[in-house]
Amino acid sequence: MSSGVSRAEQCVVACAEAWRGDGEILASPMGVVPTLGARLAKLTFAPDLLLTDGEALLTADVPALGAKAQAVEGWLPFRRHLALVSGGKRHVMMGASQLDRHGNQNISCIGDWKRPSRQLLGVRGAPVNTLNHPVSYWIPRHSPRVLVERVDMVCGVGYDRAAAAGPSAARFHGIRCVVTDLAVLDFETPGRTLRVRSLHPGVTAGQLQAATGFALPVPDGTPHTRTPTAAELRLIREVLDPAGLREREVRA
Repeated sequence: MSSGVSRAEQCVVACAEAWRGDGEILASPMGVVPTLGARLAKLTFAPDLLLTDGEALLTADVPALGAKAQAVEGWLPFRRHLALVSGGKRHVMMGASQLDRHGNQNISCIGDWKRPSRQLLGVRGAPVNTLNHPVSYWIPRHSPRVLVERVDMVCGVGYDRAAAAGPSAARFHGIRCVVTDLAVLDFETPGRTLRVRSLHPGVTAGQLQAATGFALPVPDGTPHTRTPTAAELRLIREVLDPAGLREREVRA
């Protein structure tokens, strides 16, 4: 890791980049690091992003983690949130207990769904999210148990299944990126399968492959994920997360 930047801080700026260019759209981050990423993006290169307090208010300011917003610019009850979800005007960054090379996500169970060995969150809103607006994923522990050849149950819909379902399923479907504690991945290949966009500083191709449950080539010349600027580091450390909660989610 370069010049005092922690892996968690590297991941925050990688998550922030997921919302670059989105314009006036609702950012829905899930997890500490994605939340910091969305707030960092709002304070820097994506000022038009809409942020919520996690419940029913659109916030005009960008508070630190755990602090209440002091300026509210709108009311977003659940019924109105659903309207945004169904029209492509939201970009959510979800987690994944399992994710395959096509972008199919599982957060429901491990093992045969008829008799699973582990019960997880359940399908929740993952199918609606992936079929109706842009989605990205955050994986704080890149491992072969998470990056798998085949998910045990499909919750979030991947590119192969969206294409098979036809135009109605693929209209708003799009998985922008997958940020892990080792790399940034995307689906910008002819077959819409995972590829390595960048490696975090200090991570080798061998480490990434050993932590992945399927072949994930790292071409020569693959760049490193950009490091936070001095201004971004100040915002992360002094404004958004002075308590250092980010370091509990990513350990490197």
